[in-house]
Amino acid sequence: MTHLEDELIQLKAELSKMGELVTKQLVKTREALLNFDKDLAREVVTLEKRVNALELKIDRDCENTFALFNPVAIDLRLVLAVLKINNNLERSGDIAEGIAKFIIYAKEAFHPDLIEKTGILNMYDTTLSIQEDVMTAFENDDSTLARTIFRRDEAIDKININAHQIVTNYINEYPDRLEEGLYILSMIRKLERVGDHCKNIAEEIIFNVEAKVVKHKSTKKKSGDA
Repeated sequence: MTHLEDELIQLKAELSKMGELVTKQLVKTREALLNFDKDLAREVVTLEKRVNALELKIDRDCENTFALFNPVAIDLRLVLAVLKINNNLERSGDIAEGIAKFIIYAKEAFHPDLIEKTGILNMYDTTLSIQEDVMTAFENDDSTLARTIFRRDEAIDKININAHQIVTNYINEYPDRLEEGLYILSMIRKLERVGDHCKNIAEEIIFNVEAKVVKHKSTKKKSGDA
């Protein structure tokens, strides 16, 4: 095995660890939301420091691989994919941290009726499933599994679209719970962005495995996206 092959194996292992950390953040925020566990939410905020540190390490390792080995063809695609996937994972970690802070700032537990009607727990479960599968697709160079992410993300988008009216109705019925409704709506919007990052990762996997660029082809750009 060449030194470059060793480096590429290490890069993939580090990125898998990054995916595990981000998934752990999302799992903890779901539990913190369900049980209104502020201490668990604080763990997510603390964990984000590890995510950020690992992101920087992976970036440096990719830069060193470019400088020392000058990878080409499939090796070059892998290093580029790792760089971009690393960035998307870090952003998903930021999103988990943001959700955790909403839970920390909230004055009282979120009403079970609002949680049920918005479907935020189902949204969490779908998001976690997609997050785990897209990392499995990366680890196994499975572009077929990666392509399933685009369709499955539609369920997340649907919950996000419906949430605005549901929360509006809830606030109209319980005006004293305005802050709670806005927190839940913000969480849903953040989870929708995690789904978008998973789609970005899926695109990079397909590019890495098949040398095909599918960016901007899998879905149409949503209005309001930056």
